[in-house]
Amino acid sequence: MTPEEIQERLIGSWRPVSWDWYDAGGAVNSPLGENPVGLLIYDRSGFVSAQLMRRQQPLFRDDDWRHAADEEKAAAWSGYFGYFGRYTIDEEAGTITHRVEGSWFPNLVGTCQVRQYSFDGNRLSLTAQTPWGHVILVWEKN
Repeated sequence: MTPEEIQERLIGSWRPVSWDWYDAGGAVNSPLGENPVGLLIYDRSGFVSAQLMRRQQPLFRDDDWRHAADEEKAAAWSGYFGYFGRYTIDEEAGTITHRVEGSWFPNLVGTCQVRQYSFDGNRLSLTAQTPWGHVILVWEKN
């Protein structure tokens, strides 16, 4: 497929099916549980936004987030993952690169997150080698 054809398949919104990572010992981990919620959006102008979170996050004691206890903030932060930026496609390498402009994790800002991609019907798989292991995210088109 050409980059344009790949982009046409990517354009739109995707819901997570799974997010698994395999550590050096081969153990499977699901950082946000077995059934995370989220949204991955690619648009025609080259922007990407990826948001994932654990289902049924505990509510804060107060409806004003500024009054959250440190424990509540830590639990909310560890149950969420998100960033936004621009993307490019390298059809020969079979990769999509997300150039992160903003993120919940500050260390991602300014980085290029390279993902191998594959399509299977209305599903998109993104895989990558990361500092914590081999990651596989499966998304289903809305």
